[in-house]
Amino acid sequence: MRELPRQLNAEELAELFEGRTRLVELLAAREDPLGPAADEAIVELDEAEQLEALNAHPAIGARSGLSARSAAEQGGVADPVILTELAYLNQVYEEKFGFRFVVFVDGRPKAKILEVLRGRLERTRAEELETALHELVAIARSRWKTGP
Repeated sequence: MRELPRQLNAEELAELFEGRTRLVELLAAREDPLGPAADEAIVELDEAEQLEALNAHPAIGARSGLSARSAAEQGGVADPVILTELAYLNQVYEEKFGFRFVVFVDGRPKAKILEVLRGRLERTRAEELETALHELVAIARSRWKTGP
């Protein structure tokens, strides 16, 4: 397991965050980009930039268009019923909140992620936006620590 870096360039961060967004640009200019600086950068973003960062991330349960890292994190084959429900609830989530559902999977099976998604649909948009952004940073931190 690797320690959190003191500095990362935009390309390295773009890989961790699934795209080169304004968040990535802000973090590349900071020391300790995956530490407290990440939370500070999120607060500096306007809402459109926050949504850009979230929407760069692939949908949970997506079967195509995934980076190699996302495909590995999302795991192998899941029950088609669970995948169908994930796709449906992802759509409901995006319609309700206006951005992609982002969760740090952390090895949990898709059935458990489905439970998390159902629970998060009950929250307010403000609560969910804050949670999703923190989850996005948690994913990037984990990706750095575990390596390519």
